[in-house]
Amino acid sequence: MITLRKMTPDEYDVWAPESIAYYAAEHVRAGNWSAEEAPEQARKAFDRYLPNGRDTEGHYVCSIVDSSSGEKVGYLWYNVQARKTGTRIFILAFAIDEMHRRKGYGAAALKVLETEAARLGADTIELHVFGDNAVARKLYAGLGYRETDLQMAKAVSA
Repeated sequence: MITLRKMTPDEYDVWAPESIAYYAAEHVRAGNWSAEEAPEQARKAFDRYLPNGRDTEGHYVCSIVDSSSGEKVGYLWYNVQARKTGTRIFILAFAIDEMHRRKGYGAAALKVLETEAARLGADTIELHVFGDNAVARKLYAGLGYRETDLQMAKAVSA
């Protein structure tokens, strides 16, 4: 149903600034960063993770492509991390384009990633999801992902 392929330079040039802006906005919404500092913090994080852009070793910045139509339907960025407890795949960014949501592409992409993880010698796939992203959390839980850490916050009125 889908394939994962390395983003083209043109796709990457569109995706990178959009991804940085989204990451900044999510951290502002979550209360981690102020609106003023968020763009710079997000850019620094992105530059730290992908110093060589889409060609950064150990990182896979992919377009999710519908195999039958050849149409790009989303993106998936993950890396491979060797740890004392084993090798893991960590998903850094994942989304299905709005017009293609609720058609099974997200689940299909994660299933393809499972096959890729096994090929790369990984024994787990991990990710971070913001707590209020109920749609993503439901997708992950439905595919067998379990919550391993939960951070909570409450705003206090003065």
